[in-house]
Amino acid sequence: MEAMVNTLVDYIWGNTLVYLALGVGLYFTILTRAVQFRYIPEMIRLLRERKESNEGISSFQAFCMALSGRVGVGNIAGVATAIAAGGPGAVFWMCVMAFLGGASAFIESTLAQVYKEKADNQYRGGSPFYIEKGLKLKGFAIFVALVICISYGVLVPGIQANTIATSFSTAFNIPPYITGIVIVALLGLIIFGGVKRIARVADKIVPIMALAYVLLTLIILGAHASEIPNMIKLIFTSAFGTNEIFGGIIGTAIAWGVRRSVFSNVAGAGEATFSSAAAEVSHPAKQGLVQGFSIYIDTIIVCTATALMILITGMYNVTPPGATTPLVENIPGVVAGTAYTQAAVSTVFNDFGSGFVAIAIFLFAFTTLMAYYYIAETTIVYLDKKLQYPVLKLVLKLIFLIVVYIGSVQSVSLMWGLGDVGFGSMSYLNFIAIILLTKPAMKVLRDYDRQKKAGLDPIFDPRKVGIENADFWIEYSDKHKHTK
Repeated sequence: MEAMVNTLVDYIWGNTLVYLALGVGLYFTILTRAVQFRYIPEMIRLLRERKESNEGISSFQAFCMALSGRVGVGNIAGVATAIAAGGPGAVFWMCVMAFLGGASAFIESTLAQVYKEKADNQYRGGSPFYIEKGLKLKGFAIFVALVICISYGVLVPGIQANTIATSFSTAFNIPPYITGIVIVALLGLIIFGGVKRIARVADKIVPIMALAYVLLTLIILGAHASEIPNMIKLIFTSAFGTNEIFGGIIGTAIAWGVRRSVFSNVAGAGEATFSSAAAEVSHPAKQGLVQGFSIYIDTIIVCTATALMILITGMYNVTPPGATTPLVENIPGVVAGTAYTQAAVSTVFNDFGSGFVAIAIFLFAFTTLMAYYYIAETTIVYLDKKLQYPVLKLVLKLIFLIVVYIGSVQSVSLMWGLGDVGFGSMSYLNFIAIILLTKPAMKVLRDYDRQKKAGLDPIFDPRKVGIENADFWIEYSDKHKHTK
């Protein structure tokens, strides 16, 4: 089975998806006049808005929920595998993809807000909703919902659980089956409590764990300060093919940098659209901007932190796909993944390093699992809009918890392969959808720009910009008209 999954991964994650992700990011960057850069101060201001309601969560909570999905094992193990396959240059291309991906994230999250609706007394929305309402392609929307439900409910969770179990086994000698039982028990307590509980846990854990991880990086960089110039030079020369060791794998560096960036921050892949739709905001573009900012936190800060720790300490090997001998072998016999990061931290903190990384992985991956469940549940709500079959949610919860346990004790390569199949499939479908929905997304952005220039706190009225099927916002705008 593992060989079949790996073959499928090679097809899905070929150059086509790499170029599509880069192309879509560049397309929206140009079209929006680099919205992800020109509105950075506004992004930070919007994060301070704590408005929530009985139906919706605050913009900050939605940001943390989305970030909990973005900041996972891809930020630790994924970055290590990118370096192991593509060399130090992959780090540069990972960041390039993140900067471009900020525009894709803005578009998809804005669309999720435009076409959201109320269901089971909560705001629900995401890629299936905007495909049905925006593109008027219900069959395509149902297919996308099924793919996402299978991906987040079955294929993807195993990666996070497996990485937690592996890191705890390495750091504390805890058998994977015990770690699996603990994860399932804790996760069950949270997901049976609904979206509000998920959001409240996320907005407490995510900021703390990200700050602690960055602080750790700064300490390690400080301990190796004299090597910083050489490390920066290594990244750039490897990225542009001028390094004597890594010059021949520039194509691999680009491919793996983009691949792991998409896997980590999922910009344009549709993942953050579900939590974005749950936010209580006065204009869809507000949440689009907040989610654009989450890309910077995920990749430019957390992923780069991992990469810098690994590179400055030299705790990595590089063996391009298909190569029989490694280009660099600094830590012989160590498999690419969390072990690189644990080894890097241990150069400064000795035995404490492995344990710290294991705990960081637990927090990163656990919050990601919460986000995954919420996404899978929202697709169930989409498929059963009249809530005629409440048992479906219970079945999903049980399947999800079983998959998490199985992931804890299964082969690491199989789990990553299944995850790549899920993420890749979703990415293709969502990239196509948001390109086709360019027109309404741009109408929303222009409306936001216009109201900001007029000195207003933007309130969205779809009738004024000519967008159909945004029923929620018609009712909202009627209740909250500007009095100026």
